[in-house]
Amino acid sequence: MKKYILLLIIAFLSVHLLAQDKNQFNPVNTGVNSLGIAPDSRGGGMGDVGAATDPDVNSQFWNPAKYPFTISRAGVAVSYTPWLRKLVNDIDLAYLAGYYRIGDYQAVSGSLRYFSLGEVPVGYTGDENSPGYTIKPYEMAVDIAYSRMLSERFSAAVALRYIYSDLAYREDEEVSAGSAFAADIAFYYTNYVILAQRECMLSFGLNASNIGTKISYDSGNTSQFLPTNLRLGASLLFPIDDYNTIGVSFDANKYMVPTRPIRGEDESQEEYEERLDRDYNDISPIKGIFKSFSDAPGGFKEELQEIQWSLGLEYTYHEQFSIRGGYHWEHENKGNRKYFSFGAGFKMSVFSLDAAYLVSTAQSNPLDQTLRFTLGFDLDGIKDLFGRRRR
Repeated sequence: MKKYILLLIIAFLSVHLLAQDKNQFNPVNTGVNSLGIAPDSRGGGMGDVGAATDPDVNSQFWNPAKYPFTISRAGVAVSYTPWLRKLVNDIDLAYLAGYYRIGDYQAVSGSLRYFSLGEVPVGYTGDENSPGYTIKPYEMAVDIAYSRMLSERFSAAVALRYIYSDLAYREDEEVSAGSAFAADIAFYYTNYVILAQRECMLSFGLNASNIGTKISYDSGNTSQFLPTNLRLGASLLFPIDDYNTIGVSFDANKYMVPTRPIRGEDESQEEYEERLDRDYNDISPIKGIFKSFSDAPGGFKEELQEIQWSLGLEYTYHEQFSIRGGYHWEHENKGNRKYFSFGAGFKMSVFSLDAAYLVSTAQSNPLDQTLRFTLGFDLDGIKDLFGRRRR
């Protein structure tokens, strides 16, 4: 029973449960799916974009190479997301991010992610002598990054991440918590271009995230790939006048994880399991990255279906008030996560407050009505505030 509870939790973590036709529905399967949840309200309010948007304190998730271009020298932010509120009321994501810019050309940054699945009753049979118990599964990740300008317009970053996933407890210890290590490699380019006689900021970003080991919940007998992801983005910041600015951003994502093979019509179960081990279960994560671009059972057409894209808009007044909107699209055979998102932000010299709201366009999507909240602090602003008070 407990084993099935664990498998149910793992399946529930993945929003790929939105299956359509079982003969066509073939999502990319990974462990620790919570690593792919956008944690902050700004990116979440624009359809989950952030690879090339102008830098902010939460760039650690989207593209840590942006930090050397921040205006403030240091910042910290905390975000909170009640998750899957249409299904349950005790699943949530908490996220803490911060950075410190060293000189004019480099920065260090870090984040802590905690995803709680609430309380799960286990082993209840109705027998007073076997009352069962409650488990509290969770996943967490902590990472640090170093970023540096390689020129006045181009920067790069490397991040290291430790991942811990404790999804269930078994008294016979057949199932245990899993842990893994991963790294991100990111690049960011920004430059000014003239459009309609306005000086606009055009930016491009790339982030290859969660490149690392596999994760296992049974002492290595079986293992799952991490959600290794390639994110490419472009952004254009267009100033209407001295007080009003519009930003347009686009991101494309593809999991760099092998697609699970499908059993052939004339293939026996034994033959399929042998091929599954040879072409999927037993390959290394690095080999899987290269294999992921050409292994879809449906060929090139299915490879294109594995690409998700997001489009976001942001209007800012006087660098203080922001209104955001966006759209995220995923093919119905690969998860069917299709939704609009909306958000707003308010920024002062010391702190910023942002919120985002998700509206699903796919039928029966458990992500519908998801909220995000982010509170950020500009440490330069706090330093200046206390400096004025001393004087």
